[in-house]
Amino acid sequence: MEPINLTDAERKEIEGLIEKLFVLLEIEGTFTLEEHEDILDLMMETKDSGMVIGYHGEVLESLQLILSLTIAKKLGRFVRVSIEVDDYKKNRTEYLHNLAIQIKDKALAENKEQVLSSLKSWERRIVHLFLQSDEQVTSESQGEGKERVLVIKPRD
Repeated sequence: MEPINLTDAERKEIEGLIEKLFVLLEIEGTFTLEEHEDILDLMMETKDSGMVIGYHGEVLESLQLILSLTIAKKLGRFVRVSIEVDDYKKNRTEYLHNLAIQIKDKALAENKEQVLSSLKSWERRIVHLFLQSDEQVTSESQGEGKERVLVIKPRD
């Protein structure tokens, strides 16, 4: 994907969309936007973090999709939005890195592929990115929809 490179006008428009969403959802809080390559990070501070995150991050994932699609419609180009609230994603990323190391070690010890199921697409992406430069194992996603799994296997 290409870098975002928002203009000042686009940034103001996005900030306005986010403020409207906060009002509609009755979320009290503040936010900042940071551009990172192909992702727009929305850093939130709110006392309503549980409501924003939801069960296993489901509400958070939905809000990201809604914002990404709304912004795409306004700007005429897709912008991936990542929302961070109460370090949820940071903590989840650390957990996923540790899990990837454990599963990698198991794959190498048993010399066979290991399957991780029940991961959301962004979580699979985190593991793929973490292992992409690993010289001992490879990772790939297999399956469709809710049946999609992440497979970690020793390199030949």
